[in-house]
Amino acid sequence: MLQLVLVLLLGLAAAAALVLQARNETMHEARARSLVGAETFAHAPGTLAAMKSAHPSALLQPRAEQARKASGLDYIVAYNPAGIRWTHPDPSLIGKHVIGHADEAYAGHTQRSMYITPVGPVVDTTVPVFNSKGRMVGLVSAGINVTNVNARVSEQLPLLLGSAAGALVLVSAGATLVGRRLQRQTHGLEPAELRRMYEHHDAVLHAAREGVLIVADDGLLLLANDEARRLLALPTDAEMRNVADLGLDPPIAELLVSGRVANDEIFPAGDRMVAVNARRTAPYGGPGGSMVTLRDTTELQALSGKAAAAQRRLGLLCDAGTKIGTSLDVVRTAEELTRFAVPRFADYATVDLVEPVLQGGDPVGTAMRRAAVSGIQEEHPLFPVGKVIEFGPGTPQAVGFGTGEPVLEADMPSFTGWQKHDPDRARRLVGFGIHSMIVVPLRARGVLMGVASFFRSGQAPPFEQQDVSIAEELVGRTAVAVDNARRYTREHTMAVTLQRSLLPRELPEQSALDVAHCYLPAQAGVGGDWFDVIPLPGARVALTVGDVVGHGLHAAATMGRLRTAIHNFSALDLSPDELLAHLDELAARSDSDAAAGSGGDGDGQGDNVTGATCLYAVYDPVARQATVATAGHFGPALVLPDGTVSFPDVPVSPPLGLGGSLPVEAAELHLPEGSKLVLFTDGLIEDRDRDIDTGLELLRSALGTGADRDPQETCAAVLDAALPARPSDDIALLVARTRVLDPDRVAEWDVSPEPAAVSPVRSACARALDGWGLEEIGYVTELIVSELITNAIRYGTQPIRVRLIYDRKLICEVSDGSSTSPHLRRAATTDEGGRGLFLVAQLAERWGTRYTARGKVIWTEQPLWDSELEGRV
Repeated sequence: MLQLVLVLLLGLAAAAALVLQARNETMHEARARSLVGAETFAHAPGTLAAMKSAHPSALLQPRAEQARKASGLDYIVAYNPAGIRWTHPDPSLIGKHVIGHADEAYAGHTQRSMYITPVGPVVDTTVPVFNSKGRMVGLVSAGINVTNVNARVSEQLPLLLGSAAGALVLVSAGATLVGRRLQRQTHGLEPAELRRMYEHHDAVLHAAREGVLIVADDGLLLLANDEARRLLALPTDAEMRNVADLGLDPPIAELLVSGRVANDEIFPAGDRMVAVNARRTAPYGGPGGSMVTLRDTTELQALSGKAAAAQRRLGLLCDAGTKIGTSLDVVRTAEELTRFAVPRFADYATVDLVEPVLQGGDPVGTAMRRAAVSGIQEEHPLFPVGKVIEFGPGTPQAVGFGTGEPVLEADMPSFTGWQKHDPDRARRLVGFGIHSMIVVPLRARGVLMGVASFFRSGQAPPFEQQDVSIAEELVGRTAVAVDNARRYTREHTMAVTLQRSLLPRELPEQSALDVAHCYLPAQAGVGGDWFDVIPLPGARVALTVGDVVGHGLHAAATMGRLRTAIHNFSALDLSPDELLAHLDELAARSDSDAAAGSGGDGDGQGDNVTGATCLYAVYDPVARQATVATAGHFGPALVLPDGTVSFPDVPVSPPLGLGGSLPVEAAELHLPEGSKLVLFTDGLIEDRDRDIDTGLELLRSALGTGADRDPQETCAAVLDAALPARPSDDIALLVARTRVLDPDRVAEWDVSPEPAAVSPVRSACARALDGWGLEEIGYVTELIVSELITNAIRYGTQPIRVRLIYDRKLICEVSDGSSTSPHLRRAATTDEGGRGLFLVAQLAERWGTRYTARGKVIWTEQPLWDSELEGRV
């Protein structure tokens, strides 16, 4: 293609040069013909006389046309010095003024010009005609169209281009023929590829560790590489000589000249044994012959033995990697080592660990407990599992543990000193048939945790030094697994301890609900699920469950922080939606502080709360109503007394820390007496092997059967029906059956905003207490009610109401329409007031303020017996 392009470019350049040259010569020819035509006609005989005659046009026009046609000019025009034409190829222009400038001709000189006309460029020559006195009589102008001249040149271009095309075809055909021949000879390879193949062929041929020979059918050695020369001790001039003349051993020489096929046939070659492979070259092209490869089997046998041993060792270690360390249990990992080593590596194997390691602690002391033992026989003289052993000085176990190096006792019956600490046991071991031992310390990350011992007995070959490295590999892998299990055990124990300390140990006493609970940690590790029951003023009770994303110490610690925050917010007697809004703000602020503490990278080193979910419900036994709000958590299940199960539609807000400026909404549920409110975390219904809808349906079925079950029985039934086979997350379950406070134990009065209204209400309260049998606390209650009503009349707004609730405590509530909360303070000696609330706080066991949608409630709690008030007044 490059040749074709070059020939084409050269042809185009030649054609362009020829055309330019032809056009240049055409211009010269046009100028010459124009000059000759004008000069000839101007000086022709009779031209001067005709110009002087009375009728010049009649005499000059025929002569001019005859001369124009004879000379091939396009026009010959004669005109007088005034510029009026005497002749013209177009007779209609005779007698008209000449167009153009001929200043040089009027001055008496020959003038050459070139004009652009509608028919193309014209070359013009103007010649003045003088009489004998030298006076100008007229002028003759002759012109020729350059286009017409170029047309004649163009007539020659086909011949020129045809010649160039013919040359191009000839060159192309020649290049194609040459290229195809080269491709046939080089099998289609480019020169660069040929060079690369030659270089690689030469490098591979001489660098190969196998000898290579190519022998022709007539026995001529065509090629021998360096390895073949070395193996067969060939002379330097062996190539192009007959194989029979090279002094080879007869068996190899016979094979090389026979031309037969051979597959790894062994032949002697001096002091070596070589494996010979021979193949015919004829099927692969070229002349007939054989290609022979030689391999030194003397070295190969040694390498094969090492490779087989390495392969067995590698197989043993690969299997160990899959069968040792499959769990994060210290004892199980030790058992996996002994079971794997017997009988593949030893007849008996034991693992002894320092006592604290089994509980996840750091190794302290030298006393060890036997964690695992395996053997080819169940009856053996080795210490059993669980035995605490104090290995004496000089024993292989003590030496290995003390130095951190493996100990090999290849001939135990010779009693080289290992038996001195316990000679009787040593004799029993040897008498049992145990004859060799390897002890390897379990060391991982610089920590010595115990020792592993391997024993062989009977007809098994004794341990050798190369077995020590295998034992070290096995024990090294086991040590890392044991250390991982130890660390996991320690962290798991810490997390479980922390979690159990943060969860409620006993539920508080209250009268509004019968509550049962169940908490199951995940098998994979401790999570962050929690539950709680929180008594509230007014005989109300708060129920809450939640879930922290993740597992481990962080999840447990985060759970404790959230549970503490919920208790603090509950003490403020906030509504469920307000409480979750404050909790969401706290979570977001905690995450911001954690991100800032970690350098602003948003990591927080695992301290983030974002993503935790929470459900918070408040049940009022007087109103028989529950207020429920949730932040990213599943809503509760509701079981009515008739066994109907439903999942109430509770507005779901984003998880904690993600709410932003979104409001939290709550739902009001009316609960008949005996209804069950079931709160749970997602671990109960979610599992990798089933979807959420399936889990909810299992929960519905479990709750729908046995409506008369108590809460504890309901918990057991739910876990039996809906618990996943292998829980991947913690499960918290809370079942609460509602009670209703007896209306006879609730007394309410409306209070008019007048000081005189205090006395009647106080008297009514006293009568109610007498009816309940609480006369002992009547006086104190009257004082509390009087002070609270007086404050409501003085500082609050209507409506003012008083309510007494007889529960585990006597609860007194005074509500008004004001949102202003009173504050406890000490009154000065000069103050006329300010002592009422201080008196209430001294008389009541607890007091506080609860805000409602239309005001506030000041409440107090009193013990039911006067003896409990001793020391308060």
